[in-house]
Amino acid sequence: MPAQKPTQKSTLKNEKPVGERAQVVKPEPLKTLLAWTASERPFKRRSREYFTTIGAIVFLIGVILLFLKEWLLIVVIIALMFVAYIMSTVEPRKVEHKITNEGIVTGGRRYRWGELGRFWFTEKWGEKVLHTETLFGMPRQLLMLLGETKEEQVKKILSDYLPFEEPEKTWVDNASEWLSRRVPLESSS
Repeated sequence: MPAQKPTQKSTLKNEKPVGERAQVVKPEPLKTLLAWTASERPFKRRSREYFTTIGAIVFLIGVILLFLKEWLLIVVIIALMFVAYIMSTVEPRKVEHKITNEGIVTGGRRYRWGELGRFWFTEKWGEKVLHTETLFGMPRQLLMLLGETKEEQVKKILSDYLPFEEPEKTWVDNASEWLSRRVPLESSS
């Protein structure tokens, strides 16, 4: 008969085996490192000229798709035009953003450090935006406007937990920049 191996006691995730007894490690209490309130998205009020241009483009594309009998695509384009109208007329609400020792809390949702990747900053319509890459699921990026908060202050805190790295521009980024320069939807006045 083979000799039985002694059974090893299983330990919990937060226990460290010490001899025969296990020592429980208490988690660090949640501590807010930085908190600020800002708009939930960049906002730019659009002129009548912008909506007229968008309407004309959608109408022309709709007529072409009508001849091709692409009914679903026509509905999708009209829906996107409606979303563009709403995003340009309804001002965003204010949300609270927090950087804690466990992760980032934005819009009432918590993202732990293990779920986040690199971070970087951009500017859109005169407002600084913090981008944080998420590793699992949706959204792929957290976009947080800094408002009155200093970029260097946020960068100093986040650098302790995440790498600061701006992603390379893809061909889609380059194409959209080229198109927006060549086909302005409103005059720059």
